Amino acid sequence: MLHSSSLPAATGVPAPGTVDLTVVVPAYNEEHRLPRTLDAICRYLRSSPGRHAGWELIVVDDGSTDATAAAVREAAAAEPRIRLVGSPPDPGLPASHARNHGKGHAVRLGVLASRGGRVLVTDADLATPIEEVALLHDQLDAGYAAAIGSRAQGGARVEVSQHPLRKLLGRVGNQVIRAVAVPGVRDTQCGFKLFDGDQARAVFGRSRVDGWGIDVEILRMFHEAKWPVAEVPVRWAHQAGSKVRALDYAGVLLELVRLRVRSALRRMRPADRVVVLGYLLVSLWLFKGLWADVDRSYLADSGQDQNQWEWFFAVTAHHVFGLHDPFFTTLQNHPLGVNLMANTAMLGLSVPLAPVTALFGPAVTWALVLTGGLAATAAAWYWLLLKRFVRSRRAAAFGGALCAFAPPMISHANAHPNFAVLFMMPLIIDRLLRLCGARGHHGGSRDGTGHHSGGTPGRRTVRDGVVLGLLLTYQIFLGEEALLLAAVGLLLFAMGYAAARRAVARVLWRPLARGLAVAAGVSSLLLAYPLGRQFFGAQSYTGVLHGSTGNSPRALVEFAGRSLAGNPATADALALNRTEQNAFFGWPLIALTAVVVVWLWREPRVRGLATAAFGALMLSLGRTIPVPRTDVTLPGPWRLLYDLPLFESVIESRMAMVAVPVLGILLALACDRWDAQARPADSTGRIAAEDRALRAVGWAAVAAALLPIVPTPLATVDRPAVPSFVADGTWRASVPEGRTLVPVPLPDPGRTEALHWQTTAGLGFPLPGGYFNGPYGPDRTGIYGPVPRSTSALLREVSRTGQIPDIGPAQRRAAVKDLRFWRAGAIVLAAQPGDQALRLTVQRLMGAPGRWIGGVWVWQVHGGGSAGSNAA
Repeated sequence: MLHSSSLPAATGVPAPGTVDLTVVVPAYNEEHRLPRTLDAICRYLRSSPGRHAGWELIVVDDGSTDATAAAVREAAAAEPRIRLVGSPPDPGLPASHARNHGKGHAVRLGVLASRGGRVLVTDADLATPIEEVALLHDQLDAGYAAAIGSRAQGGARVEVSQHPLRKLLGRVGNQVIRAVAVPGVRDTQCGFKLFDGDQARAVFGRSRVDGWGIDVEILRMFHEAKWPVAEVPVRWAHQAGSKVRALDYAGVLLELVRLRVRSALRRMRPADRVVVLGYLLVSLWLFKGLWADVDRSYLADSGQDQNQWEWFFAVTAHHVFGLHDPFFTTLQNHPLGVNLMANTAMLGLSVPLAPVTALFGPAVTWALVLTGGLAATAAAWYWLLLKRFVRSRRAAAFGGALCAFAPPMISHANAHPNFAVLFMMPLIIDRLLRLCGARGHHGGSRDGTGHHSGGTPGRRTVRDGVVLGLLLTYQIFLGEEALLLAAVGLLLFAMGYAAARRAVARVLWRPLARGLAVAAGVSSLLLAYPLGRQFFGAQSYTGVLHGSTGNSPRALVEFAGRSLAGNPATADALALNRTEQNAFFGWPLIALTAVVVVWLWREPRVRGLATAAFGALMLSLGRTIPVPRTDVTLPGPWRLLYDLPLFESVIESRMAMVAVPVLGILLALACDRWDAQARPADSTGRIAAEDRALRAVGWAAVAAALLPIVPTPLATVDRPAVPSFVADGTWRASVPEGRTLVPVPLPDPGRTEALHWQTTAGLGFPLPGGYFNGPYGPDRTGIYGPVPRSTSALLREVSRTGQIPDIGPAQRRAAVKDLRFWRAGAIVLAAQPGDQALRLTVQRLMGAPGRWIGGVWVWQVHGGGSAGSNAA
């Protein structure tokens, strides 16, 4: 088999461009279809000498394990213009060990080995007849750089349709590709494309995709180079034995994401890289205690949440690699289980990071999500600010930093990555602005919405709506409550902006509404099953009632406990806990924001931002607003929302987080204005004295506002060691397969160390109880943790009081019933405060003392719920 790199050196091989047409056919295990395809192509090319005076046919064998190569050699013996190209297997290995690299790799080899002035790429099944190439030639004759066959253009003839599911996936995939990568092309995946030879070889030489996404990558490169591409309706018939599988559509989308990421990285300026690197370094500094010893470090202010999140990451990896249901598990709260979609499993990150979790453990994933998530959030806001709001990179850098590292964000970074990792929000906002016709700040807009920036509202409503739907869908899998709060903030902004510019609002609302309708349709289609499981599946619930959890008005102007100027005792008295310090902006920042709003009030976007911030802060005060230093309370606006669907589960003090990006944007606008006014205004290049003074005062004010709220590194402590009974696998001798390990007391939202045991044991045993949200009672009201049972409540009370209760027949019968319900294999008591009372209580319930094994007391349980005979 020939290798493409050796072909140009072969004897008598013409130079590139001396052949009129090269036909490239990628092939993988095509021994049966390929002979007919080669015969059809050769007969057509021989029959049209006027158009194809000189031609060649290259077949790329992409690691076939059948007789594909032999079929090509046989055809080449009769027609010397047929060439075989491919990567041979390793020397000494049989053909069955050849590696299949993918369509992209094969097509790239063929195009780079081509010599034609024009290059046709066609599939081995010849689903589009070779005669259709004449239509593509006509377009290149007219000046196009490429002509691609299309099944979606008017005039296309689909003679044999695909399976309906494959057809639906193809349509959805093409809509996404059009929206994200190749605007204007309705069918990127039809395997019949004609290129200018030199341009094709230049583009394929730079391509990197090896899979089905090669078509998207190449067309994207033609689009970026401004080389015109014609889409031509052709005849097409589905061929049995297609190598395209349903999951390959998802693979194309993943390759598309990688393409966009690489493209964005190429466009980054050195200054942008410095800013992003700075954000990452700040994030690493904040979590340095966690990274110092990932396996042993525990965020001191996280309460029980770190154990819970590590468990979520571990169980997701377990499900991914075990091909289990991703939305439900019985590893916790056995046997009832946990509805993972109805909990903060953050599948949008826990699924793609499953390999990291499997290789390095959930503690590494936890640290990676927090560290990378904060930095990514800052970078995303920096990108949006620079694209839509400001010209100064310094202004955007400070604004992005405030958006990601403000006190409420740092508070949640201790325990709630679903509220700290918000890099999707700027992307969602950007797409909403595009629906309003925005093309970016540098297009000339001083408006902030992008209106009058040269964009046309509604020009690409479907495309932008589809992309928005995909972004919203992904955000749902990162955090639904954060998206709900963002929606409220955006609605408040829209109200403020519309009040300032009614005429513009009347123009914008129609394309915005159409785009939102498209987005809703896309996300509804993609989320129908997951949300159905969340709201109506096993262990679903109607809403979590939190009671009154509004902010104190003082919290808005005080400093957070972990801020540079903060007092932990003061902040603790004003917040629900240290992970819910949802305000604490500090009075200097509030004062500076007020000055900026007054200064820039003439700008409609500033009025909208001010409306969003003020409205969100007022909502965050809750249903009743206490007047500081008095016993007076006032009715709060949250009473209008608190009992609405979805809102009944929201902790209202979190509404203050909506103000975080608003303050970041306002700060960036002010800094950008100071920098703009301080630029040289005359031919001498000198800055006026008053402008220098304004810039100095402005930056001094920014320093005074931000320095007090600079976060300090998040505190960590050493986590308790896992007993050797669990860590060494000794538990396997006491817990039969399918039975549970029952910790004493049972895990609940206040005690989650057993979840750490479980992840350390590789999720080898299920647990009753746990830390999750689940239903309670006939109304399925959401509660934290399991529904209490007699024995779990008794053990919890013993742990709380240290008192041994009276144990009689009723308590023993209840214990037997509960152990049967939990399908208990063994009861385990680790060393802890009050463990003597717990040990004696369990001993009386079980009627036998436990055994000391591997640092814990163990009672093995038989099917009847009684202690095992091996108990001493």
